[in-house]
Amino acid sequence: MAMIRIFTEVVSVVSSQMLPRGVQYSTSVPNFEKPHTKPIADFEKGAFPAVEAKLRCQLAALYRLVDLFHWSQGVFNHMTVRIPGDKEEILINPFGLLYHEQTASTLVKVDLDGNVLHPGSTNLGINQAGYTLHSAIHGGRSDLLCVIHLHTPAVAAISATKCGLLPLCQESMIIGPVAHHDYQGILVDLEERESLVKDMGSHNVMILRNHGFIVGGRTIEEAFHLTYHLILACETQIRAMRCSSIDELILPTEAAIRRTFETATRGGGGVNRVNGVVDNKWRVGELEWQAWMRILDDMGLQTGWEHRPIENDRVHT
Repeated sequence: MAMIRIFTEVVSVVSSQMLPRGVQYSTSVPNFEKPHTKPIADFEKGAFPAVEAKLRCQLAALYRLVDLFHWSQGVFNHMTVRIPGDKEEILINPFGLLYHEQTASTLVKVDLDGNVLHPGSTNLGINQAGYTLHSAIHGGRSDLLCVIHLHTPAVAAISATKCGLLPLCQESMIIGPVAHHDYQGILVDLEERESLVKDMGSHNVMILRNHGFIVGGRTIEEAFHLTYHLILACETQIRAMRCSSIDELILPTEAAIRRTFETATRGGGGVNRVNGVVDNKWRVGELEWQAWMRILDDMGLQTGWEHRPIENDRVHT
């Protein structure tokens, strides 16, 4: 009976330390029992130029997705989007809001020199490390619309290994070649911007050793797509390394790795088939993004996203 009582107490303690769906408590995953319903598209029509308004909604939705996936780290880390045009302007989160509090109107617009062009709807500033990192990447890589910087435990763990990320699973092959940047301290020194851009080169994914990662995308959809698969790849590698030494792990051929990456860059994962043929009308990550936006809107978060119709009217006639 004593053993049963002890076991019951242990189960009770463990259960109290778990979130729904078995997600453990951590500094990144607080216990919120009530769902967050603050609307994402929270500004009046005409408050921002049309292109900026759409990007504000989409970037705020990205923050909500990252929070729902439990990838956020309190008020820290940052994601940005460049506003297309001749002016070098980016949107970034105000420093002090949690990710579930981010809305389209709260985002701060700054130029690459750090000047605040629009403070958003809060009186908060921006993260200096975030400005250093994102101004560097956006300034050096004009082809990237969206830049994501996070510190998820799995990627941070792989970043501290000498072997780095290995092509152990399909997810690691989908993201393509990965760059690396050595840790030099918290990113507050503007002089580090040059080495960040140099190390990233033409890659869209860069692991920051002993730190986290940077992902860049030509669209927000692509940036999230790469982030999603990078995190899955690192989680898979950690599990594989628990089971066996690195020397015992099976790696695919270079040809298979290259073929997987080429297929995945065609949009729709390269596997979208319509009317008997492979249909690549979707850009990378776009088909999946449509699904993520449906989830957020079904939760009542009012993303402001213009959903493509997916229902077949013939079924309902």
